[in-house]
Order: sequence, then C-alpha cells, then structure tokens
Amino acid sequence: MGMSVTISAANERDAEQILKLQYLCYQSEAELYGDYSIEPLTQTLDSLKAELADGCVLVAHLGDEVVASVRGCMDADGTARINKLIVHPRMQHHGLGGRLLTAVEERLAAAGAVKHYQLSTGHRSESNLQLYRRHGYVPVSSDAVNPKLTLVTLAKDAAPSAYVASA
Repeated sequence: MGMSVTISAANERDAEQILKLQYLCYQSEAELYGDYSIEPLTQTLDSLKAELADGCVLVAHLGDEVVASVRGCMDADGTARINKLIVHPRMQHHGLGGRLLTAVEERLAAAGAVKHYQLSTGHRSESNLQLYRRHGYVPVSSDAVNPKLTLVTLAKDAAPSAYVASA
C-alpha cells in the first residue's frame, strides 16, 4: 500500500529537514545562474526557525519525510508574499508544487485580508514560471540582480470573497 502526501503547517521538528531539502532543491538554481551564494543555500537553521515562528510555513510529508515546503507572509498593505516553494526532485511533476501553492494562498487568505499575491523567481527558471502562470500569476516587474540573474516578480489578485453582504 502506498503512502499519500499530506500538507500541514510546519513546526520546529521539521526545520532541519526543510533546510536540507532547501539546500538540495536550490542546487539546480545555483547552477543555472552560476551563483552558489544565493540566500537559500546560505540560510542558517536559526534563521529558518525564526521564519517558522513568525510566518506561514507549510510542509508536505510523505510518511515522516518532508518532501516539499513553501513559505508566505502578509504585508500591512494586503500583499501576501510567497517564497521558497520547494519540491524534492523525485516528487516533481506530480502536482505537488501546485497543491502547496494553493494551500499557502488559502492559509494566508484565512489569516487576513489579502488583496493580492506576489512571488519571484529567476528569469531562466522556466518550470517555475510555467507553474506560476498556470495558477494565474502574471509578470509585473523584473529586477537585474547581476549580469546572470534577473528576478521576475509575478502577482495575481486575490479571489473575491464568496460572501457578499446584502444591502
């Protein structure tokens, strides 16, 4: 009998597995852009634990193993920022990234008045760009970080509330 993947809020017990998975997943990004000093590869365990305490961090478990994760936070202006969406290489291309993206959007919307969602990825990260486009994100800006990397920021409006007060 196969196990199913479950998505839940991350806790401190997940921190080391998230950090190891993050390191594994961002190797291909570092190689793509020729830069192994990117923040996901240099983040400390203490820094990740602080994110767990302050933000919305979700994980996908397959049994006891963390196989995917995503983080989000809410700005005062209603912008929900999503980052570090990672899926173990052996679990990619099975819809898990999309499930996590939807889950973090829902979790952030439940926590506050989200006006729109925003995330960023590298301009050469075509599979990331495709995933985000499939989920309704459109490019809104780009920022040249260095000659090899341009960050593309994508955004989408939050879905209108299902409840509309009658006048």
